[in-house]
Amino acid sequence: MGSTVERTDEHVREYLIYRGFTNTLKHLDSEIKADKEKGFRVDKIIDQLQQFVQSFDLFGLKEYWLYLDRRLFCRLEDVYKSTVNKLRTSLYRYYVINTIQKGNLEKTQEFFQKQALELQSQAEWRDWFILPFIPAPEQNPAFSPYFSRQWADTFLVSLHNFLSVLFQFPPQPVLLSFDAEVQKMTILTEENEQLRQQLFALQTESRDQRDGDEMVHHKLPAYPAKSKDAAQSKDVKPLSNQLSTSEPASSQQPTNQSRIQDHEKERKELFSKPPQTPERKVESLEVEPPSELPSEPPESSAAAEGGGLSAEQPFIKLSQEEYGEHHSSIMHCRVDCSGRRVASLDVDGVIKVWSFNPIMQTKATIMSKSPLLSLEWATKPDRLLLLGSGVGTVRLYDTDAKKNLYEMNIDETHPRILSLACSPSGSSFVCSAAALSRSGNVSGQLLLWDTKTVKQQLQFSLEPEPVAINCTAFNHNGNLLVTGAADGMIRLFDMQRYESAMSWRAHDGEVYSVEFSYDENTVFSIGEDGKFIQWNIHRCGVKQSDQILPQDATGPFVLSGYSGYKQVQVPRGRLFAFDSEGQHVLTCSSSGGLIYRLTNGEPALDRVLSLGGHKAPVVTVDWCSAVDCGTCLTASMDGKIKLSTLLAQKS
Repeated sequence: MGSTVERTDEHVREYLIYRGFTNTLKHLDSEIKADKEKGFRVDKIIDQLQQFVQSFDLFGLKEYWLYLDRRLFCRLEDVYKSTVNKLRTSLYRYYVINTIQKGNLEKTQEFFQKQALELQSQAEWRDWFILPFIPAPEQNPAFSPYFSRQWADTFLVSLHNFLSVLFQFPPQPVLLSFDAEVQKMTILTEENEQLRQQLFALQTESRDQRDGDEMVHHKLPAYPAKSKDAAQSKDVKPLSNQLSTSEPASSQQPTNQSRIQDHEKERKELFSKPPQTPERKVESLEVEPPSELPSEPPESSAAAEGGGLSAEQPFIKLSQEEYGEHHSSIMHCRVDCSGRRVASLDVDGVIKVWSFNPIMQTKATIMSKSPLLSLEWATKPDRLLLLGSGVGTVRLYDTDAKKNLYEMNIDETHPRILSLACSPSGSSFVCSAAALSRSGNVSGQLLLWDTKTVKQQLQFSLEPEPVAINCTAFNHNGNLLVTGAADGMIRLFDMQRYESAMSWRAHDGEVYSVEFSYDENTVFSIGEDGKFIQWNIHRCGVKQSDQILPQDATGPFVLSGYSGYKQVQVPRGRLFAFDSEGQHVLTCSSSGGLIYRLTNGEPALDRVLSLGGHKAPVVTVDWCSAVDCGTCLTASMDGKIKLSTLLAQKS
């Protein structure tokens, strides 16, 4: 119960900060410090009692026990009154024995003088009044057991156990009952994971039996560093191990048909979804395949009518959860490199650090007096978070310790920190700072800072003139840095020489988002002109593909309301993200994330899956494949973040 109370106190404190009830928060903190029940922590109550005993504070000991009696013991049934009296008697004896062992006979005599009226009528204390006058009481047969360490330990353990049981006895308020819900969610999550694994096994075995040598298996998203062959062999092996039996292969053949029927029946129960047929509309970017996997696998691999969309989905949407702790539009939403935590920033400057595996839980809340414009996870260690403000500072925040480690003053003349990117080595980070003026080409700087020394290393040269850099991204080893600027230029920097390798005009208007491709031979960009372009970094300014995206994928994003209310948000965060193999891209839309299959130079992207789930425009996305199943994050203007778990499948 003690840990539950502590967590609830933190939630109440967080709520008071959010509401701005600072005076109430001060009173709460002061009362928590003076809390005699110690937040229902039994170990702290025992420590307090021992502190009174060791300091010979008889008055404090009596007052504290009387408080516990009024607050807790008086609620017990009469049958427990004798137990409470025995514990009080043992506590007083523990105090008296301690005074004799420490040689403080004055305190021993003081105890009997002050307690004489109360104790002289009690039979269990009648022989104890001679204790101060016995030369060696520890050798007296009547008192020697109380001087042993065994008796003291037994008393303290008995008191500890009694209080522990007592704190489970009174009914808890509704606010403290959330632990039961957390436990319930944990159990449901574990059961869900078991069903997923069972589903994978059943699908694989049924297809193996039907297709013979042409084995179809599901492949979970792998780390980019792993080869495809290794990932496939690793996925197939555990499934075959799970399905193996002690019978020889020859004896299993007669029962194959019945086993397949049983597996198909279980698969239908697990899916519980009616079969659907993929459709393809005539217009580009309007391919609408089924949102769920059909209950029966397709018998034919023929392409769908009107385009090369396979009848089998490249992804299965296993689940979609919502994180709703924000109360204003989201600006940034990023998963750390380990795939364990998410950091999200809204326009009010509130940052939430939260986890989603095994349950969705807020780990830290960061409130900032100055406006925040950018955030980025550090790579080493991944618990650190870089926060860029609108007043020319960058903070390094420890999400485990929940405190600021450093605050760096970047540049007063360029106070808006528009973008942050941490090197994969973790030794440095790039910071984009811009001036306040928003008319015309805004002046800006691109700076390199050392993470360990917390000092500026250098300032990059921006040709033809200093301009605001909107977005930055490193390649896998940190040797290359690509940037997109407000003048429509993309600049590629050599991070070994710290100089620009090439630059070219990429978009009519600002560049909003830029990323390296999976093989890092190209970069993708989205700009103000609504184009999604792939560029060859070995041939300056050469396009490999050029596609037009809908306005709700590129911004500016518009949220309309009643009475002509309209909120407009300029893109700030990541507008697109790739899967673990770089074959699919996740983009924003007005109702949720959209996943496209990347095409080689074709005029239109193949739309393969709509994640949906949002009632407001999605303004930033992220795609994490560091966990067993790929996880897509889509954040919208109403402060909602949807977490969609996908299963990638290969045929």
